[in-house]
This record gives sequence, structure tokens and C-alpha cells, in this order.
Amino acid sequence: MNILILGSGGREHALAWAVKQNPKCDRLIVAPGNAGIGLLAELAAIDPCSTSAVLACVEENAIDFVIIGPEAPLAAGVGDALRAAGVPCFGPSAAAAQLEASKAFTKEICDACGAPTAAWARFAELDPALDYVRTQGAPIVVKADGLAAGKGVIVAMTLEEAEAGLREIFGGAFGDAGAEVVIEEFMAGEEASFFVLSDGVNVLPVGTAQDHKRVGEGDTGPNTGGMGAYSPAPVLSAALQEQVLDQIIRPTVAEMAKRGTPFQGVLYAGLMIENGNARLVEYNVRFGDPECQVLMMRLGAQALDLMQACAEGRLDEVQATWAEDHAMTVVMAAKGYPGAYEKGSVIDGLDALPETSSQMVFHAGTASKDGQIIATGGRVLNVTARGATLQEAQSRAYEMVAQIDWPEGFFRRDIGWRAL
Repeated sequence: MNILILGSGGREHALAWAVKQNPKCDRLIVAPGNAGIGLLAELAAIDPCSTSAVLACVEENAIDFVIIGPEAPLAAGVGDALRAAGVPCFGPSAAAAQLEASKAFTKEICDACGAPTAAWARFAELDPALDYVRTQGAPIVVKADGLAAGKGVIVAMTLEEAEAGLREIFGGAFGDAGAEVVIEEFMAGEEASFFVLSDGVNVLPVGTAQDHKRVGEGDTGPNTGGMGAYSPAPVLSAALQEQVLDQIIRPTVAEMAKRGTPFQGVLYAGLMIENGNARLVEYNVRFGDPECQVLMMRLGAQALDLMQACAEGRLDEVQATWAEDHAMTVVMAAKGYPGAYEKGSVIDGLDALPETSSQMVFHAGTASKDGQIIATGGRVLNVTARGATLQEAQSRAYEMVAQIDWPEGFFRRDIGWRAL
């Protein structure tokens, strides 16, 4: 098979790494990719959100299967265009991708199917939103309704933070994503991520993970796209996973089908767990980044078979098989992230690191220049390892981090602290 993966982050490097191990994969192209992905696949310098460019790439390279990594091409309808052209594709339609592209849409789906989630309200203007948070009080959660690259959420512990967050969103900090705001009840508890494939009818769990969203150790400081993750998440017991499937996932999939917008792809449920019960925080319609890195590390070559079965509507014929082990990824980010940061610094020491089924560095924001790897993003590397225990996976990951020579980078030293 000739396979095309769309995207350029750590998630796409992990997907490419897993797909490449499957003997079905004859040729792998990633568009646009990054320096790390370029070491294992061909790169195509196209915009993954441009349907015409993607279709041209598919035709020129006789692509048999397309995997859409990030949310932006999904929301832009690239999956719809591929399916209309008869090209098998992993990833939901633009209509189904609203589960991530609009927080309010997801809340309406939850209300319609009875899925447990936080109480909420939606606003298109600043003054009524300010009145609402003053009435509700803090803590409270303020969210830009649209896609904001994982950054449009303010967990406000004080009224002042909530008001500042609203002014920031309505002031244009997140562009069109902040045209509307969803304000939610603050949910206490422990967060975890549950990943399920859906072919529109059937659902198949493919793993659990726990992400570290905040930039500082002890989960302090501003939210980021994720500073590290591990899998499995101990808080998501087998019984709790069944509860989530019965109360949240299956009702959502049924409601989407009922509306004529069946969901096909990966449904990533962000959950808040308190007193043995889970409520939905939000859905994403693609693999999490950095959660994908630990999931792919544990799934390996079978990931391609599962994604194909999902795209072909035969999820009821396959099963995910797991090694009884743990994986952890530590994000190395550019100093200043999630605020302003410098680009172009050189990263040394990567050549000496192992690239095996249990140890990998997945590139997120890198490029190759004059024979050197340079940093081009905020989150730059995902240093990932497996172990028989989470402690062992953690030790291996941090041993690898210690060998990377990048003075302009930083990382959290406590990934996995909740479970350990």
C-alpha cells in the first residue's frame, strides 16, 4: 500500500513510525512532515488543509490510504473531499469534526444524548458573559468555542482570571475561534484521556493516557498543548472504561448517526473523574499530541490495521491487542513556551539515541538545516520510552532527555507524578 499521512507534529511522527512497521506499508509519504519524519518517510511540501493540493498528491503518488493527523484539515473538509474522490481515508467529515471544532456543538450533543458533562452557557458578546461569571462565581472555566490549537481554555480560579480570560478571547487573542465563548462549571477530580475508534456504528477502545497540560512542575502555570503523557492511565479502570463507553461514547456515536453525520475516526474523550464517576470535559476528533506518542509506542504495527478497519466500516471484525507494559513521553519545549520563544536553535545529541520499539524521540517542531536539526516550534521533541512498569518507562525517558544537548530547551522533570 501507498500511504499518505497529513500533518507535521509529534503525533504524525508517531503515526508514521507505527505505520512504517506494518508489512502492508510499501511507501509512506508525510505532508508536510518535519526533520524527524524525514528520516523514515518521504516528505511532500504541501498544505494539509488544501483539498486541491492533497488530492493532487494522492493522484500523483497512487495513494491507497490517507491518515489525517491534525484537526485543522478535518475541520476544513479534507476527509470529505478524499471520500468523494473514492480515496479511503481515516478521519471524520467536517460535519462530524464539529465535535472538536465547536465546544457548544459538543455540549448540545451531550444534552441530546444524556452524556454527563459540566453545566454550561454560550455567549457571543462580552458584557452578558461577564454578568454570567459574576453571577456564577469562581472557580469557573472559560473556553473559546472554536479551534485554538489547544490553548483557548482558561481554568479561572478567581473572578478576576475569568474576566481577564473573557476579555482576552473577545479581544481577538484566538481569532475566529473566539467569536463565541462557552462558560462551564468547574469540575474537580483527576483528568484522563480515553481513545476510541468509531466507524460510524461500532466503537473500539484503543487505549488510555494521562496528559500533563500545564507548563510547570506539579501541574502549575499556564495550559499548554501538553508537556508529557503516559499510558495506560491507572485512574481509568476497566469498570470505568465500560461506564464511559455506555454513558458517553456510545450515546454520542448514536446521536451523531441519528443526525446524519456519522462519526468515523478516533474519538478522544477528555474526562474528569471524581468519586468513581466520569464526566466529559471535551472531545477531540484526532489523536492527542503527546498522547498519540505513548499509544503508538504500545500499539505498534497493528495501528494501521485498526485505522483501516475503521475507515472501511468493519471495526466489529478487529481487536486491539496490548503488551502489558507502560509508555511515557517527555516533551522538550523551547524556552518561553507557551509564550514567545525563539526559533532556529541547534539541537545536538539526537544521533546517539536509540531508535527501537521501546525507545524513540518523536520530532514535533524541527527542521533540517545545513546538516543540523534546528527547533522550529514551541513543543519540539517527544522523548518516549516503554518499560515493564511506569517507573521504568520514566527512568528510560529521562535518561534519554539527559543525553540531548539543547540549552535553549526545557522540560518538566515530574511527568507521571500523579500515577507514581
